[in-house]
Amino acid sequence: MSVDQVLNHLKKHGQLLDLEIASATGLAIDQVRKSLADLTSRGEISQCSVTHFNGDKRIDGFQCRISGYVPPVAPGRKAGPTKDGASD
Repeated sequence: MSVDQVLNHLKKHGQLLDLEIASATGLAIDQVRKSLADLTSRGEISQCSVTHFNGDKRIDGFQCRISGYVPPVAPGRKAGPTKDGASD
């Protein structure tokens, strides 16, 4: 149950820290980390370890996102080659 809850939360909100997932879903951090490990082993998410500092306090966690997610292209004009092929 918690694995599905964590996966759905990541699908809805994108890349998040494990602490953010635990806070938003109301699950214990240990339960969230176990769910993330299960999802990583199945290849459904990718995760990396991160360290943040809040003053002198060290906070270790995992940053997670859905595997294979490519963000959409930003709107607006894109840089391209010049007409004569020369670049400045």
